[in-house]
Amino acid sequence: MNLWTHSPVFIVLLPLTASLLCLAFSRLHRHLGAWLVQLSLFAAFLFSLATLRQVLSVGGQSFHYWMGNWQPPIGIEFAVDPLNTSVVCMITFISLVVSFYSKPFLANEDWLHYGGYYTLYGLLTVGLCGMTVTGDVFNMYVYLEIMSLAGYGLIALGGKKSMLAAFRYLLVGTIAASFYLIGIGYLYAMTGSLNMADIGLRIQPFIHTPLFAFTVACFLIAFGIKMALFPLHGWQPDAYTYSHPGAAGLISGCMSKVPAYAMLRYFFYVFGVHNTVMEALTNVLGIMGISGILIGSVMALAQYDFRRMLAYSSVAQLGYIAVGMAIGNIYGFIGAVLHLINHAFMKCCLFLIVGGITYRFGEVNLYRLGGLNKKMPVSSIAVVLAVLSMVGIPPTCGFFSKWYLMLGAYEGGQNVYIAVLVISSLLNAIYYFRIIEQMFIQREASLTELHGPEGQLGMPLNMVIPIGVTGLAILLLGLYSSTLVTDIVKIGLPEVFLR
Repeated sequence: MNLWTHSPVFIVLLPLTASLLCLAFSRLHRHLGAWLVQLSLFAAFLFSLATLRQVLSVGGQSFHYWMGNWQPPIGIEFAVDPLNTSVVCMITFISLVVSFYSKPFLANEDWLHYGGYYTLYGLLTVGLCGMTVTGDVFNMYVYLEIMSLAGYGLIALGGKKSMLAAFRYLLVGTIAASFYLIGIGYLYAMTGSLNMADIGLRIQPFIHTPLFAFTVACFLIAFGIKMALFPLHGWQPDAYTYSHPGAAGLISGCMSKVPAYAMLRYFFYVFGVHNTVMEALTNVLGIMGISGILIGSVMALAQYDFRRMLAYSSVAQLGYIAVGMAIGNIYGFIGAVLHLINHAFMKCCLFLIVGGITYRFGEVNLYRLGGLNKKMPVSSIAVVLAVLSMVGIPPTCGFFSKWYLMLGAYEGGQNVYIAVLVISSLLNAIYYFRIIEQMFIQREASLTELHGPEGQLGMPLNMVIPIGVTGLAILLLGLYSSTLVTDIVKIGLPEVFLR
């Protein structure tokens, strides 16, 4: 048994260990704790790639890692497949890239705040990765709480207004965690197991009972709150707007996507969608998704704060994932998965850009960006790629996830979804193209330099490179979307689509 055999657990264990040691190392040297966390994130990314390669090498079959060699359902296991390993690769890559981006925002902090930031940052990554790879329902709750507590802290570090935003998220997040625990309790009462694969087998005699319907509703509310699905999104606009600018890319990119993946995993892999309760659930998801797409887009259109516009845009974009689940066929599922991954990079890139503008000029007003293309060239190119992707224009990645969603809606005869996707794309074009108009067409705004240009690229390399990398990822995900679908998503489809 070699080192790579243990790669699933190292993905979580290394960042966890580094985060717990971060403050002690930061006390010895201000940067030492941060370097330790970054090294662990790099190692976690390598192990996630190794795990993906390992799973693909056996034709996409799930790989199960038993903690302490205790066999499930008694023991806790990590269950990795092509889908969740791809999500983990996404999380660790974005986390690693954004960890370098954060450094300029912490330049004037003492060792305690510097080390404390990276402690929370590492723990947030641990929670996100743990939720994705665990095969145990209660273990997922533990990682959900790690993710949430670290997220509250990083949001609260954003400034005065962020404290209230973090407290509001804490209150609402506690309600979500409570619903999830209630759902776990009823699942255990029905099946006598906490292992997801085991529950999938034992739950079958109960799938037509009111108790099962109530359990599914608990999970819908819990994950709906955590992923900011309309109308359970009330905490999100302030949290995204006022979170620490150094961590906003990771928070906006991944914190809502992992609960969305968890919902998708429960509903498609554990419960299945071909029963009356789940069919009713998909109808509810469809209504929530449509409402989120339309209302989120309209609210984004009304904003002049760049960060808040992106926050409401996320409410709309998460509606696409819900619609993909609601469509309920293979193409809808593929569209939901693609949009989950694509939107993580799109929104991360945009929040990195707005963070860079804030760092240099202290500006978040959309109508004060005139002439920015000359001052921040890399950010301007990345904005164009991200905007084209958000609207859904090929060859960027956003086009392909919307294409699969429309294909799924067409195959299922659900024309209302097609109409909503077209309308939302038009609304996206209206409020996103005004960013390009302001940056490239409007006359140069008189902005006050808070930090010097620091070279021809307009920002420190720590910030420019992550923006460029995430912008390039948007293009590459589009160009290689067929490979992603064929080699990863399709071979990891739920059994309900393979029968």
